[in-house]
Amino acid sequence: MYYSAPMPPRKLLVFLTIFLAVHFAFSDPSLASANDINLDFLSFTLRNFTLLGDSYLRNGVVGLTRELGVPSSGAGTVIYNEPITFFDPESNVTASFSTSFSFSILNVNPSSYGDGLAFFLSPDNQTLGSPGGYLGLVNSSQLTKNKFVAIELDTRLDTHFNDPNDNHVGLDIESLNSIKTGDLLLQGIDLKSGNSITAWIDYANDRGKLNVSLSYSSFKPKKPVLSVDIDLSDYLKEVMYVGFSASTEGSTERHLIETWRFTTSGFVAARPRSRPHNVSDTSVTVTPPIPASSSSGKHHSRIGFGFGIAGPAFFFVVLAVFGFVSLRKLRGIRKQMSFKAELLTGPREFTYKELKSATKGFHSSRIIGHGAFGTVYKAIITSSKVGTTAAVKRSKHSHEGKTEFLSELSIIAGLRHKNLVQLQGWCVAEGELLLVYDFMPNGSLDKVLYQESGQGTLLDWSHRLNIAVGLASVLTYLHQECEQKVIHRDIKTGNVLLDGSFNARLGDFGLAKLMDHDKSPVSTLTAGTMGYLAPEYLQYGKATDKTDVFSYGVVILEVACGRRPIEREPESLKMVNLVDWVWGLHAEGRIIEAADTRLNGEFEEEEMKKLLLVGLSCANPDSAKRPSMRRVLQILDNEAELLAVPKMKPSITFSYCLPLSLDDIVSEGEEECETHTSLCEIKID
Repeated sequence: MYYSAPMPPRKLLVFLTIFLAVHFAFSDPSLASANDINLDFLSFTLRNFTLLGDSYLRNGVVGLTRELGVPSSGAGTVIYNEPITFFDPESNVTASFSTSFSFSILNVNPSSYGDGLAFFLSPDNQTLGSPGGYLGLVNSSQLTKNKFVAIELDTRLDTHFNDPNDNHVGLDIESLNSIKTGDLLLQGIDLKSGNSITAWIDYANDRGKLNVSLSYSSFKPKKPVLSVDIDLSDYLKEVMYVGFSASTEGSTERHLIETWRFTTSGFVAARPRSRPHNVSDTSVTVTPPIPASSSSGKHHSRIGFGFGIAGPAFFFVVLAVFGFVSLRKLRGIRKQMSFKAELLTGPREFTYKELKSATKGFHSSRIIGHGAFGTVYKAIITSSKVGTTAAVKRSKHSHEGKTEFLSELSIIAGLRHKNLVQLQGWCVAEGELLLVYDFMPNGSLDKVLYQESGQGTLLDWSHRLNIAVGLASVLTYLHQECEQKVIHRDIKTGNVLLDGSFNARLGDFGLAKLMDHDKSPVSTLTAGTMGYLAPEYLQYGKATDKTDVFSYGVVILEVACGRRPIEREPESLKMVNLVDWVWGLHAEGRIIEAADTRLNGEFEEEEMKKLLLVGLSCANPDSAKRPSMRRVLQILDNEAELLAVPKMKPSITFSYCLPLSLDDIVSEGEEECETHTSLCEIKID
């Protein structure tokens, strides 16, 4: 006789789940081919939205343009991550939609206004246009490239786009020449008042009507400020992305989005599945009951009663055993499943087989670098969902490796900035941890900066200046514009990658730490790379935004001078610190001589001098004297004055507690100096 092997509990669980899902799916008479959605965000998070350009997230509020005390020009966009269905080809129905959002437009200088913000629908999730009157919707050099439907809230009169005034609302369709506008002053609304304003946008597809209302309160006015008879069916694609954009042009205007609600309606549910009626009632055979004696009836009754009790009891025992076995199996992978659940809305999960194939079995010929995390491979991924070329960071399972992996993934997965290396996906399998990034064709900054003569393209001055600005921009974002401050802790030329246009992309977040903006840094074990570590970080082990600023200063000096942080002089074989060397030239009034001689003087002398002085001010031994990264960015963008750099390198004396044991070194607690018996003073020149 043949006996089949019992089904493993895990497979049985999968089978039951599939069976129930199929059963309910086919028994549900109200399945719809397309579903209406309902979004409600009282605050914004990086998990749900993508930030482009100058936009940033702080305390749950999106800032679309930079917060500066001096006039600037820029544009920013925030886009909801998931595409939204607006047209159902199966039922040939275009959705109606309604949205409301609260916003405010602030200005430190009321006379410096412009340009406004817009709510938009776009088939593209990378919409970022030009500053000024283009409102971040349209590229000034490709006016017809971006396709969109937008409601603009304009704060500047731009005759080029036939604006009626500097305080109006308009409907824009694939052009900034509004189809129709409404004068907000007639409704008593001043966009530039600085007050929180709520806007309602309602489109009824069946009536071909779009209404826009605005109010200082949370109550929707009866009369809209803009009403347009229009059919948007030709412009609402099957799926589109929803977002906000804003721009400035030589102004200090700030644009904030505080809350947002969005709903679609009008999709019709599919018809209920009909039940089979091919058998008539009269064709059913009815079998009459067979009478039985009273004694046998009682006997069968007792048996039935016994089975009635034993059956459910047996079922629950089996269920309990099955649950116990399943829990034991699930316990071993609980952490991994929890980790994956956190990333369902984030980067893509690759299969190990896919990545192994893409790297030719992790062949040595595909190795493009090594780091603290592990080995980096060049991968050719054939899937159409991602780019053809990627970089795969691979690490074996270890406590340290997994900690760094989870740190890097949890941090960078929620960050969006043009000067960050974009994370494509991840994989946890076969005892390995893998991260998949965009491939940077020009490699790391240190390899390009210190390549052998004649082996590649020398970085010219424009590229070097652009790298300095890009790195300052992304650090400003990490330190001051994220919901939680991110301290990188390992900024160096090896972690600055260069894309095809030699733009800087900061990567390697394995040592990064997240902290709330209003919390002081936690003491920790010192990590990073010698030559880039700030003096106070070496002594106290406290990573702050100012320790990142110090590392940035060293990187900028490397970019300007073409020298490593610590180099051995060919003549004397003496080790020379780059910061000390440049400061020495500054003391003698010869700082321009620190410029990379390979540039052959092909640079703007004032710009070179400014970059060197910015590097020294960031590498100041006194952390209190270092500028913030926002100030550095303003200096490099000529929006703020250069900080005064003393002729002589400052010296600083540390009074710090010398830990008595390794446990004291790695302690995360903040212990007072009085608890230690050994007190040291270290002088940093």
